Amino acid sequence: MRQPPDGSEVRYRRLPEGGIVDITELILDDHHEQRRLFAILEQIDRAETEVLSAIWARLAAFLELHAQAEEEIFYPALLQVGIAARRAGGVEDETLDAIHDHNQIRDAIAEVTHHQVGTDGWYAAVAAANTANSDHMAEEEREGLTDFRRLAGLPRRHQLAVAFAAYEARNYAGVQPVDKDPVSYVREAEKKLRTAASGSLSVGTLKRN
Repeated sequence: MRQPPDGSEVRYRRLPEGGIVDITELILDDHHEQRRLFAILEQIDRAETEVLSAIWARLAAFLELHAQAEEEIFYPALLQVGIAARRAGGVEDETLDAIHDHNQIRDAIAEVTHHQVGTDGWYAAVAAANTANSDHMAEEEREGLTDFRRLAGLPRRHQLAVAFAAYEARNYAGVQPVDKDPVSYVREAEKKLRTAASGSLSVGTLKRN
């Protein structure tokens, strides 16, 4: 049986006895919920400001938590399997784009707070956040998630799914949104990977300084 570049073998005898979860599926589930909440906002009368405010607060916190969970767990793993598969340049570009997108989403969420709920300005700001998030999700689903399914074995995807679910559960009340410099993020993530692997992983293109 062909072994994925991350070194994990896809053999049922090695999979957890309690069942399987896949981090790419958890991320897709989050994306579905985000789309659902944005759609709900569009279907509520603008006079229902308390309802709009409550749903937006939940959605904004969810968007920020999801982005942070990906930055803590998913994108370092994507870089790891990409480097192992000698595709460092490709996964670096995907990660740079993702961190840039996350910053745009966080900034768009912050802009919503500058407008009174239910006003034209508020709806325009929510729509801008929706557009930024939708563009990011589409790109991630087309590139990062697809590549990760190809490069990482199911045992590894299960392990990461457990960590991802635990992170979101522990931080259900929300996280502090902080923009990150995309290049610095990738450099730091790769530095941690090299340290963890005792120098066994080849470095990516961003390390050629």
